[in-house]
Amino acid sequence: MQKKLIPEWISVGVLSERTGVSVSALHFYERKGLIKSQRNTSNHRQYPKHVIRVVSIIQVAQRTGFSLEDILLELEGLPNRTRVTLEDWEALGSRWQSELDRKITQLTELKNMMADCIGCGCLSLERCRLLNPYDELGEKGTGPRLMTE
Repeated sequence: MQKKLIPEWISVGVLSERTGVSVSALHFYERKGLIKSQRNTSNHRQYPKHVIRVVSIIQVAQRTGFSLEDILLELEGLPNRTRVTLEDWEALGSRWQSELDRKITQLTELKNMMADCIGCGCLSLERCRLLNPYDELGEKGTGPRLMTE
């Protein structure tokens, strides 16, 4: 069986079909500067075929909780925006790994705080670690303290 070759430039419909991303979402990505197209003689959007991989990277990043702004910053930092290489993907992965580790730590702390609150329901400004986290001044007592001490 012969491998089907992809033309150098593809329509938004083909890009949508290949990535599983709706046409409207692809247009949104383009408005946000994540992907770029050019117009053909019929004034239809045409994308270079490497955009298939870029859209796949966007999907992975979004699924792991990164904002479109974060993703754009990472894509702009790629040395070769015309072809995402294995080295590019590995570099993105290692940078995102540390951010994911930070998010996991943050969520674990939140989960542990919630475990302390289950059954309590007080939402007290003096005691609740969820509603009033890292309250260092509260340890000195109630009332205004920031300017008086």
